[in-house]
Amino acid sequence: MDDYPSVSPKSNIPKSSWLERLTHFLLREPEDRGQLVEVLHSAFERQLLDADALGMIEGVLNVGDMQVRDVMVPRSQMDIIDINDAPAKFIPYVIETAHSRFPVVDGNKDKVLGVLLAKDLLRYYAGDEDFDVRDMLRPAVYIPEAKRLNVLLKDFRNNRNHMAIVVDEYGGVAGLVTIEDVMEQIVGDIEDEFDYDEAEDNIIPDRRGNWRVKGLTEIKDLNEEIGSRFSDLEFDTVAGLITQHFGHLPKRGEIVAFDGYRFQILRADSRRIYSVLIEKLADMPAEESG
Repeated sequence: MDDYPSVSPKSNIPKSSWLERLTHFLLREPEDRGQLVEVLHSAFERQLLDADALGMIEGVLNVGDMQVRDVMVPRSQMDIIDINDAPAKFIPYVIETAHSRFPVVDGNKDKVLGVLLAKDLLRYYAGDEDFDVRDMLRPAVYIPEAKRLNVLLKDFRNNRNHMAIVVDEYGGVAGLVTIEDVMEQIVGDIEDEFDYDEAEDNIIPDRRGNWRVKGLTEIKDLNEEIGSRFSDLEFDTVAGLITQHFGHLPKRGEIVAFDGYRFQILRADSRRIYSVLIEKLADMPAEESG
């Protein structure tokens, strides 16, 4: 028995891992990014890459061209804690928003004192008599809006940070960005322990009478569940309906209201809407956006 790898009679390419076969396929040496993308898509068509791998490779290529301002949570949508509030006041807010980290400010969002980890609040519930939020703050990291995402991702890894405060050219707070925001540009939406998984219902009511709805939920199913009358003549899904009213692909936290309901984007990336919060409004004009 010889030591040579087995060979496919159709392609004369050794039967090896997909990475080795892809490397063989890329030996035609594309001269620019456009040609590289064409080669990758050709590799996908030849089944050398699956759809997920192709999407991630394209995400990596795109990250090098993107800046922090493209993915950050805008200042107006930042979930923050005011150092002047008592724990009993802001802890319910921490539980509701379900973030793992919060910028802590002194009066307004331009005065960021540091970052509070939600897990550190366990000391409050443990009855720690010396409980003081100031003592628990981690230093805030500041970055410019124009910073490239690939550079930011490297900094996050090297410094073991998960959140950075974004500042504008005048030094004011423009927003915040997390390592998850960057990674989602490569691998798509990242679900955490607070996200409902694919096995659960598309429409989940909450205690306040609102609904958390997946973007791919069919409009007719939504109408049946919540008693709405949204048209499904132009779009089949909730994501399509909402995007139409925004006039663009919305980011997390954006809000639009129409036909007596208010829609808040809970999770979205540069490609699609994953989930929204729907609230029925009492006396709502026919259409309003914001």
